[in-house]
Amino acid sequence: MAKQIHQSWSSKLAFLLATTGAAVGLGNLWGFPFLTGENGGAAFIIIYISCVVLIGVPIITAEIAMGRMGHLSPIGTVREIIKTQGASKGWKVIGFLSLAVPFVGFAFYSVVAGYAIDYLIKALSDAFLGITSTRSGQMFGALEGDATRTILMQGVVILLTAFVVGAGLRRGIERTVKVMMPGLFVILLIMAGYGYFAADFAGAVQFLFAPDFSAVSTKTVMIALGQAFFSVGVGVGFMITYGAYLPGEAKIPRLAGAIAGIDTLVAILAGLAIFPIVFASGLSPAEGPGLVFITMPVAFGAMPFGQVLGILFFLLLFVAAFTSTLGMLEPIVSYMEEKWQKSRFVLAFSAALAIWAVGLMPALSGSLLSDVRLLGFIPALADRDVFSSFFFITFVIMIPLNAFLIALFAGWVIKPSFFKKELAFKSDFMFQTWRLLLKFIAPLAVLAITVFGLMG
Repeated sequence: MAKQIHQSWSSKLAFLLATTGAAVGLGNLWGFPFLTGENGGAAFIIIYISCVVLIGVPIITAEIAMGRMGHLSPIGTVREIIKTQGASKGWKVIGFLSLAVPFVGFAFYSVVAGYAIDYLIKALSDAFLGITSTRSGQMFGALEGDATRTILMQGVVILLTAFVVGAGLRRGIERTVKVMMPGLFVILLIMAGYGYFAADFAGAVQFLFAPDFSAVSTKTVMIALGQAFFSVGVGVGFMITYGAYLPGEAKIPRLAGAIAGIDTLVAILAGLAIFPIVFASGLSPAEGPGLVFITMPVAFGAMPFGQVLGILFFLLLFVAAFTSTLGMLEPIVSYMEEKWQKSRFVLAFSAALAIWAVGLMPALSGSLLSDVRLLGFIPALADRDVFSSFFFITFVIMIPLNAFLIALFAGWVIKPSFFKKELAFKSDFMFQTWRLLLKFIAPLAVLAITVFGLMG
């Protein structure tokens, strides 16, 4: 394998904080709790965890192991593995997708992160006091329609991300996640504690954990499968990249399991933090993730200590989004560092400007480009605006395709002996079980997710 030219993580904890930070996002903080309550409570959680273990963890394990095999960016790593395995050069598409996904994903995800900053500023100024649902909807609509403010907030997110990534692995990403990830848990615990003592905690627990197996159907299983697949960050590119910086003595199977476990824990804690407030305010959780900037301000504006909780909530959103954007930019900068060997700050800000230029399209989706339909040539997708088109291309097409190819490449092309040495499972049975899941179960599951997404 190629000589390592990048820094290594200072510890396994730093790697764990960075990868879980990159995986945790809006899907954990709102999507999972909402889907749990609507699809059978504890019954859904059981299905979800099963999907994480059977599909998410095997692919995560493969991605991290591939990264450590190559010690390079996704493109460099796949290229090196192809050489050692004598495989077809066509598999290089995995490396390219592992850069294209975070590039396009960052372009539109930064818009949502920018909204979080804008609403954090609103919370600091107590703008939610006494706000009604109608007024809250108007407030969010005004932000979407304000091209200048949306682009500015998006730019703040992108430039902050570039600054941290440009500072390097240890001085930038590590230092940031060591503060932000514990901070995220503290905020969740504070909000959950408030819900327990001052809001409808019992209603939230009932909504989240009361098992209702009558609500379980084939659709429920597919929803759980999709949520498990996307929640842990499979196929995005940062697992391969962060794995390239992992020291050889670190046990990858344990780390992969810990990533999935922490990601799930955050999602459950989010439900216990958010939904007691929602129920106590008489609001409906069915409004879902798309209205997170409309529903919660109404709750904060009508409750004791609402301003403080509003500040914590939108800070929480920003932290979750920002640690994810770090994982999106790093694969790109890692590749640029190998290709041009310039200052990381120069490379990071160059990549950031390119992403910002592309990101102007989703940023203007609610204003100047509100009538544009990127996928208008496809009848079933003709009504999607620019932002939702970016989302569809990334999450329904590119990420599942990349994950599918990674599962095939790791399961069928890379020789088992390479993985056996890299993973060091405690028993041959565990290794063979992992290979079975990777070769057969994971690819079929990804195909099912893709078909379900295209039909939905």
